[in-house]
Amino acid sequence: MALAGALALSWGPYAVDPSGGLSAPLAQTAVFVGLVLSSAVCPRAKWRLVRTVQRWALNPVVRVLHTVGINPLGVVVLETRGRRTGCARRTPVGNGRSGDLLWVIAEHGLRAQYVRNIVADPRVRVRIRCGLRHRWVAGIATVLPDDDVLARQRAIVAWHPLRLFNAMNVRLLGVEPVSVRIALLPDDADSDRTNDRHVRRAIDNTSVRVGL
Repeated sequence: MALAGALALSWGPYAVDPSGGLSAPLAQTAVFVGLVLSSAVCPRAKWRLVRTVQRWALNPVVRVLHTVGINPLGVVVLETRGRRTGCARRTPVGNGRSGDLLWVIAEHGLRAQYVRNIVADPRVRVRIRCGLRHRWVAGIATVLPDDDVLARQRAIVAWHPLRLFNAMNVRLLGVEPVSVRIALLPDDADSDRTNDRHVRRAIDNTSVRVGL
């Protein structure tokens, strides 16, 4: 499904205006097919390649855009704490908010550094849009390795075009994706994530189980 959508985006402009030539859609098709095949043939090499491109080329740009109030392609910024350093680590992730819950599909599954950080410390912050501006909201994250990722993605998308685009990227670029559920804390919770009362309540409500 994701490959079909990607191919449609590649060949759609050519179908409308063939004067641009075949080079661009053929090159894009080769890249998309290569990504799909690499998932089966050499998933670890694919993970290393995609992680490198995202870490040094894509994620820094998205973080800067989000900081100045531009929300590219329906993403939010997730802040975790480094499991070794304790320093804040910020990662752009898909915006799968539904009420007081934010669903994230971690495309690299348990290999993703932010997922490992969550396992060590489930207390997170998310920079999301609230009204006309963005602000940080505290939350408690739960990694759900047994969740049906494809069904979860369909529920997240819900005919939202930006979420659909993000889901397509996750399926093309991802290796063994996993669902992450974030329970957003109330507005009166401490912004530094130290309010133990709200943390315990969120853990009880979402049945968080943390293990290393």
